[in-house]
Amino acid sequence: MSVIRQQAVERKKMFVGGKWLEGTGKTFEVFNPATEEVIAVAPDATEIEVGAAVTAARAALEEGPWGRMSARERGRLIYKLAQRISEKAEELARLESLNNGKPLFESSRVDLPSTVECFEYYAGWADKIEGETIPVSGPYLNYTLREPVGVVGAIVPWNFPLLLAAYKIAPALACGNTVILKPAEETPLTALRLGELAQEVGFPEGVFNVITGLGPSTGAALVRHPGVDKIAFTGSTSTGQEIMRAAAGTLKKVSLELGGKSPNVVFADADLDAAVKGAVSGIFYGKGEVCTAGSRLLVEEKIHGQFMEKLVERSKKLTPGDPFDSKTRLGPLVSKVQMERVLGYIDSGKADGAPILTGGKRASVGNGKGYFVEATVFDKVDQNMKIAQEEIFGPVLATLRFESLEEAIQKANATVYGLAAGIWTKDVKKAHAFAKGVKAGTVWINTYGDYDAAAPFGGYKMSGFGRDLGKAALEAYTQTKTVWVNLG
Repeated sequence: MSVIRQQAVERKKMFVGGKWLEGTGKTFEVFNPATEEVIAVAPDATEIEVGAAVTAARAALEEGPWGRMSARERGRLIYKLAQRISEKAEELARLESLNNGKPLFESSRVDLPSTVECFEYYAGWADKIEGETIPVSGPYLNYTLREPVGVVGAIVPWNFPLLLAAYKIAPALACGNTVILKPAEETPLTALRLGELAQEVGFPEGVFNVITGLGPSTGAALVRHPGVDKIAFTGSTSTGQEIMRAAAGTLKKVSLELGGKSPNVVFADADLDAAVKGAVSGIFYGKGEVCTAGSRLLVEEKIHGQFMEKLVERSKKLTPGDPFDSKTRLGPLVSKVQMERVLGYIDSGKADGAPILTGGKRASVGNGKGYFVEATVFDKVDQNMKIAQEEIFGPVLATLRFESLEEAIQKANATVYGLAAGIWTKDVKKAHAFAKGVKAGTVWINTYGDYDAAAPFGGYKMSGFGRDLGKAALEAYTQTKTVWVNLG
């Protein structure tokens, strides 16, 4: 394999209050999932470091220049960070692929451009967050102010480490908040590099902080801390539930973008070649480690045979390989734990009697190292099976059948999740009827997996609440103050 190898294990520090700290607790190892090699050691932040980050963020907000800075100045600084990320895009993309295992093709062509776009978009919002005047009864002038929530704790997962951090950081900063970022313990490297870039472009001390550590220790301490005003979290539903329970103690604001079991529905009148391409990329892009992955494929009965033949043929071409090979489209899963989890779901599908049309096992790449799993397609899946109900978060597709629009909507909604859904049809009435009937935060029609910094993103049901991206995200990072002036 031609995967980049570290000559020596790098010891990382945390970025708190404009300084780099070793930490007072234990450390944890960071791996290259393609080779299983340790590439870095990072500090597991204790309550001491979490407290220091909160103190620094609070001081920057209330005593430092950030709280006094004009909205337009904040916007310029956020835009400078966007430009700096763009300048370092190649380096960051390689670091992301090294740490996460995703193909460099994806990190360089999707993750980094989207990260830059997100910071640019919210840089433009900074001086456009406005209050209102309200015509109330009586001799009063009544107006509202939109003010920052305060100190924001952003906890992000390992599947899109830098991009999902941007989803939280950019709007939070645009609204005038200070931020403490806790990346996933599996993938802290680009988050720490982002701290360096923020320092380079001139963010005041304490405005943006990065602490590393494990969820049960560092993450829990951040959620519990009374000096944190808001938690913005992306991750599993079970962890989201824990955060809600812990946040209740201080009644801090919480927004949660959680799991998904998204249906990708193909009708007989669809452009089948386009639908096949969309179904394959919908589940196998990002190794299936995507919260909106189209992991449930619903195919209309009358075209099932021919559609699956095309889909299997295309899926077999996705050979797991070196993330740094330009031809690779399927990299390793992020960790041994995640690989074993995915393989366990494959075993469950087999035990429930669902036939595998392709894949179904760990893949051997190069010297046999790495957490690779074959692109796997199950057919004849019953909607009550485990693989049809639970989020697998890997390259595993569960195929179901339907015979009518009503049945398609019923099966699409037969899950606790509601993050995204896709539909493929040439019938515009059918498309809009499905979009209205499905309980999902995002619905794609004759496409799958499109995003834009301007388009709100979030879930229904157990997929969470609140919205990332777009104007809608600003609500999560501001508070509304109402002012009454007696003019009588």
